[in-house]
Amino acid sequence: MTIAVLSSLIRPAIEPHLPDWVEPRWFASTDELMEHVGEAEIGWFDLYDKEPMAEAVKRAEKMKWYNSIYAGLDFLPLDLLAKRGVTVTNGAGINAITIAEYTLMMMLNYAKGYREVVRAQDRKEWLQDSPGKMELAGSKALLLGYGAIGKLIETRLQAFDVDVTIVRRSGGSDGVLGPNEWRDKLGDFDWVILAVPATPETDGMIGAGELASMKDGAVLVNIARGTVVDQDALVMALQAKSIGGALLDVTEPEPLPKDHILWTLPNADITMHLSGRAQDKMFMRSAQRFLENLGKYHRGEPLSPIFDPARGY
Repeated sequence: MTIAVLSSLIRPAIEPHLPDWVEPRWFASTDELMEHVGEAEIGWFDLYDKEPMAEAVKRAEKMKWYNSIYAGLDFLPLDLLAKRGVTVTNGAGINAITIAEYTLMMMLNYAKGYREVVRAQDRKEWLQDSPGKMELAGSKALLLGYGAIGKLIETRLQAFDVDVTIVRRSGGSDGVLGPNEWRDKLGDFDWVILAVPATPETDGMIGAGELASMKDGAVLVNIARGTVVDQDALVMALQAKSIGGALLDVTEPEPLPKDHILWTLPNADITMHLSGRAQDKMFMRSAQRFLENLGKYHRGEPLSPIFDPARGY
């Protein structure tokens, strides 16, 4: 029998479909997880608190396959997973649709000044003019990161006639920029959208220099990780109004402290890392993917999507 240590949250979706060669160990608390983790050949240790997830991975010395609903796994001991040769599958693409939709929503809200419209409704005030007059059509966006989320952002922006330029590690033709080309072109874009994985390579990739290179009125959109941006430099740029604004689904840290200055800046929109949660299909999609991979695991076939601990994505 293959022992799989699994969260009780996903139990209703997968228990009726588990094959007879799998012996599940269900956990509904951190204590239950730690009780079973040493037995796991297959592990799915997702919790809201990421520190015990990392600790569980450290203790799972027999584990051969680790699965997670999270796409970014930078909080895990990746070096240890790589050293042990654990196969890791993550949640890449599970939330791609809703995050892409959320990105478009944030951009439209900013373009039309919709935050002020909502506040006017709360005041029961009939506005005589729109607080936002920007059109997405004809604007130019630089999209850093071209994974599952980036691809869906691109198609949705193209439907609104936004001119999208892609940045990806491999570079390419047809206007696609490589990792050493995009900084010199920052001043060409109305939107700079961050959809990159959180890795040492992307840590702080948007700093004071990059913000200074953006055009006046340009908007930074971050749906990646808060660590991708030098947040202190961003605050300074927003205060100086050297860029138009920042649409931040992610911050550093999270939750953002109540006394943090970002909350008070009128040109910063903060959406509390809700983009991936704005759906009701996350667990269903994750369960279906896990069951498909379970069959592949038993047959010795490659699993997907593979997360490479050595690369960090």
